[in-house]
Amino acid sequence: MNELTYKQRRDGLLAQMEEGAAVLGTATLKTRSNDTEYPYRQNSDFFYLTGFEEDNAALVLIRGGDANKSVLFVQPKVEEMELWTGKRTGVDAAKERFDFDEVYSVEAFEEKLPELLENLPRLYGDIFGADERFESARNAADKLRHKRETKRPVTQMIDVTQMVRQMRLLKSEDEIATIRAGLEITAAAHHHAMAVCTPGMMEYALQAEYEYMFTKNGAYSDAYTTIIAGGDHANTLHYIKNDAPLNAGELVLIDAGCEYRHYATDITRTFPVDGRFSEAQKEVYEAVLEVQVAVIAQIGPGLLKSELQKNAEWMLCEKMVALGILQGEVDALIEAKAHKKYFPHGIGHWMGIDVHDQAPYHDAEGNELPLAPGMVLTIEPGLYLPAGDTSLPEKYRGIGIRIEDDILVTESGCENLSAAVAKSVEAIEARCAQNA
Repeated sequence: MNELTYKQRRDGLLAQMEEGAAVLGTATLKTRSNDTEYPYRQNSDFFYLTGFEEDNAALVLIRGGDANKSVLFVQPKVEEMELWTGKRTGVDAAKERFDFDEVYSVEAFEEKLPELLENLPRLYGDIFGADERFESARNAADKLRHKRETKRPVTQMIDVTQMVRQMRLLKSEDEIATIRAGLEITAAAHHHAMAVCTPGMMEYALQAEYEYMFTKNGAYSDAYTTIIAGGDHANTLHYIKNDAPLNAGELVLIDAGCEYRHYATDITRTFPVDGRFSEAQKEVYEAVLEVQVAVIAQIGPGLLKSELQKNAEWMLCEKMVALGILQGEVDALIEAKAHKKYFPHGIGHWMGIDVHDQAPYHDAEGNELPLAPGMVLTIEPGLYLPAGDTSLPEKYRGIGIRIEDDILVTESGCENLSAAVAKSVEAIEARCAQNA
């Protein structure tokens, strides 16, 4: 995405604002231990509006009575610091590159705030977050309120994050292209892992194979902590210990996706450690797969995500009855929520700059937002059958299966952006039979 994209987003936000100022800060460096830090990752909303990736910066958008103005504050270039932490963009280069009306050193932020907020009645920001820059703006507004010469002090505080995240809900062509590129990397990682997985390999070793493919192909990092869940570990939904051996005759559930140019991918595949599904594993796997394919086929503009959830639960419950996992009439089992024991989670979530994108699911009145072209969501049905559940048919105990793809809503229906990742029993077994 080029700088014009970010300017258009800022202009779009300004168009929604009433007269006032919006103030947003970057993510802060997080200490890992003592004097070492986690790798830095920019605040998602700040990145969406600026494309700026450095820490210790601030954005101020002014919606004025006569004209609008965008202001960026960045760290100055200091050779001594650059020696240790790398080159900074600096004020002059940021002004030239990022198309802001004004760019200043962040060292001048506190001094410039009163001037920028003078006589503006509204202050927009991350009211409920821990944004130090917004807190500084709130304090500056309080001081201005007590100055006699201030004609119109700030009297209204408005949460800007909901406005930004509403914008993030519909992806542009550039955003979709970036997600596609990330999914090519994630697909290669999943296929590589299917090929190299062997009985006796440790879960963490398979994790290393995944993340090697991410880094090798230019991804920033994983989009979330990789889940490598062998055997019964798949029945822990967010299993991340990844410290056990992978055993012959068991399945391994892999929930993994790279982050590419700040956009997430999120794919889950479940495959046999030794390359061949047993009959019992195949029965459960194909039940989940049939439901996933059917749910994806329903997606299109105007549909509610809650309808997908309802349909997925009904179909999975029907499959559970057919397999002997549950006994009774499907409608009665659904009403009693008996199916929730083995499918406890949602059918999917928004995806974008965050893997669980923070775009809203409901409008300001609480009404569920219907699907619309440009939305990207995951579809991830699963069945989780714990080894210790003696109410289950013995042959199914210890099987945990989830199948997840990333879906783009289109004008005419939807597109499975991750369709290239092997998913049928035959395609998975063929990938497992290949040498890496």
